[in-house]
Amino acid sequence: MPNNKAKGSKAERELISMFNEHGWRAVRVAGSGVKDESPCDIIVGKIGKKGYVVECKSSKKKTIYITKQQIEDFIVFSKTIGLNSVIAARFNYEGWYFLDPSFLKDTGKYWALSLEQAKKNGNRFGQFFHEHSVSPSPSEFFTF
Repeated sequence: MPNNKAKGSKAERELISMFNEHGWRAVRVAGSGVKDESPCDIIVGKIGKKGYVVECKSSKKKTIYITKQQIEDFIVFSKTIGLNSVIAARFNYEGWYFLDPSFLKDTGKYWALSLEQAKKNGNRFGQFFHEHSVSPSPSEFFTF
């Protein structure tokens, strides 16, 4: 049975593939999941769209808990580099939900996201990332 780090890495790779399939470009952040020292898990961008820093969480339980320090570092990092922040949460057998960190619930010691909350306030990939955007033609990339 894989450990939590391996399961987290697998979920991140799954999400990167999803972004790439929808015309976004995504990279995992070095150190992601190692001693909570990285500010986010994934950075994504798409021509004509503002980029995102993504914090990925997956769980077989009905509630995901994230340390307050991790979310604080995540938000500060996103503001520092001028990108939007999004929590990507995958609950087993439910798929991915994407939501703004402001929807996390303060439990006192942690920030929490329940499956019920994700369904109520989150969106699926296409809803959140507006995949029907128009991309510029290749000639717009070059200046002559």
